[in-house]
Amino acid sequence: MKLSVIIVHYQVSNLLRKCLLSIQKNFNGFLYEIIVVDNHSPNSEWKELKTEFPDVQFIELEKNLGFSKANNIGVKAAEGEYVYILNPDTEIEGDYFKEILDFADAQPDFGSLGLRMHNLEGEFLPESKRSVPNLFNSFEKLFTRFHNDSKTYYRNDVGEFDIAEVDVMTGANLLVKKSVYDEIGGFDEHYFMYGEDIDICYTILRHGYRNFYYGKYSILHYKGESTVYNQEYLERFFGAMDIFIKKYYKKQKPAQYIIMKLGLKLKYLLEQRKLKV
Repeated sequence: MKLSVIIVHYQVSNLLRKCLLSIQKNFNGFLYEIIVVDNHSPNSEWKELKTEFPDVQFIELEKNLGFSKANNIGVKAAEGEYVYILNPDTEIEGDYFKEILDFADAQPDFGSLGLRMHNLEGEFLPESKRSVPNLFNSFEKLFTRFHNDSKTYYRNDVGEFDIAEVDVMTGANLLVKKSVYDEIGGFDEHYFMYGEDIDICYTILRHGYRNFYYGKYSILHYKGESTVYNQEYLERFFGAMDIFIKKYYKKQKPAQYIIMKLGLKLKYLLEQRKLKV
């Protein structure tokens, strides 16, 4: 088995169907499997897909365990040399994945890879290629975006169609060597949702492996179809960022930690005010 596609699903069965069809249409020249982990969706329409896609392995969770735990459960059942963490609100857009796997095979110390992403309007999604958060680029992420060619949070120094080593890609489409995933322990389950992709990419780097952005090919990401922008979203998003800086900065760089913590708190309060308007 060359590749195991792991899709954590929550209440977007219409998009999941499109995602599965796009995989079946475009994955050629290698042996693969698809594992869908449903995170206790309130709407049971997704269960109709079991009959429509008999070759797909469906895992039904009894409660919503969050993105990290659900992916780790899916990967535990995987048999592929590589695992491809994929959002259900995405679509593969061409017969290019054999080339991507060949590229991964050819790289010494390969850790992970993410493809270029665009939204339904065709606009490039900058989170496709990122840096590990630090004091400077966290300011960019929270308060403004720098439109230059410097190595900032969104890696403006790497073109959107380039193939290059980067630090962080998105968990919406992340190809990882299964042996590397197992070695590092998978996603950190302290993260319920958000931030876990930054953490796993950084962990891969810290173990001596290399991460790649593959801009030659793209996937469509509808983005946020199962996300509601409310108080719960704010708490999960900023809570995830707090977990990350506490894990990597509190003891190692206490002064930077305090400044980043204050920045997160300020941004959280500003976003909270928007909800109340």
